Amino acid sequence: MKKLPILLLLLICSSCIKERLLYLPEIQNSKISEIADVSHAYLFYDETEKDSVDLNRKNLIGTTNWLINVDKRLTLNQAIPNIIYLQNKKRNAKMHKNEDAKTYYTCNDTSIQNLGFIEFTQVFYHERPLRDVLNYKSHDELLSITLNAVTAESFALNATSNKINHSEVYQNLNDVISKIEEFYVTENSTMVYLLFDSELNFQDYIRIKSKLETGLNPEIQVSKDEFIY
Repeated sequence: MKKLPILLLLLICSSCIKERLLYLPEIQNSKISEIADVSHAYLFYDETEKDSVDLNRKNLIGTTNWLINVDKRLTLNQAIPNIIYLQNKKRNAKMHKNEDAKTYYTCNDTSIQNLGFIEFTQVFYHERPLRDVLNYKSHDELLSITLNAVTAESFALNATSNKINHSEVYQNLNDVISKIEEFYVTENSTMVYLLFDSELNFQDYIRIKSKLETGLNPEIQVSKDEFIY
């Protein structure tokens, strides 16, 4: 994909002949900076109606990699239902389907002053409690860790195994990452489950996701099931 030196996306809406600004979430040191064969969807923030979200998916092509451009000011409560809708549309497609095509969030990588991407092809969002999902899904890890992003600066960490019973609230995500890696040394069979308050904005969600993706030991498993409450 051709590199685009932009900090935000500008879409010309042909149907209404007006410009729409979309502010991308900011990250640093993204693992993915270029993607080929793409099509786009946009989730706009409406400044005149702060509880609304405008989804534009007219340019999506089923056989391509999908770039989902979400305005960083939207809350998870606004964005996630639309993202689930797009995921289901891609997963349930019966015609013009490419099994190798992936789905990414588009971000502004400030470390390179260009676009960066976070893949979420296999992520499943749940708008119900973690325990309800784990009751019917197999999970064989010896150590279960739940990381609950209560706010952008408040993280409740719970770790449970035969050897560990830990519960603490942290204000710094780096401290959380260090603690998880400390637990991993004790119990190599570890699964981290992520929970997010629905009132978090998309910028904070992506910042947390990116920090975990780049900061955690890659041997530590992070569940593809994410919980929005």
